Amino acid sequence: MDGLISFFASHHAIRAETVLKRHGHAARLVPGPRELSPNCGVALRFEYAERDAVAALLTANRVRIDGVHSYQPRTDDWNVRSA
Repeated sequence: MDGLISFFASHHAIRAETVLKRHGHAARLVPGPRELSPNCGVALRFEYAERDAVAALLTANRVRIDGVHSYQPRTDDWNVRSA
């Protein structure tokens, strides 16, 4: 299952993506679902299993987040592996 981080403003989302990628985490900016957060139109997808490390990394780099969510989109091609 994917994780989704919501933000108060888009510049926090952009900074979070940069920080996570710099430290070797898979991360991608996506449109933010309104049902999770009405604050910002951008969210960050990441591996939910890494949520503790991701949250600690963002806190250490003073990236302000709205929330960390477990999220399964209706359609998903982000993490598909070929057989």
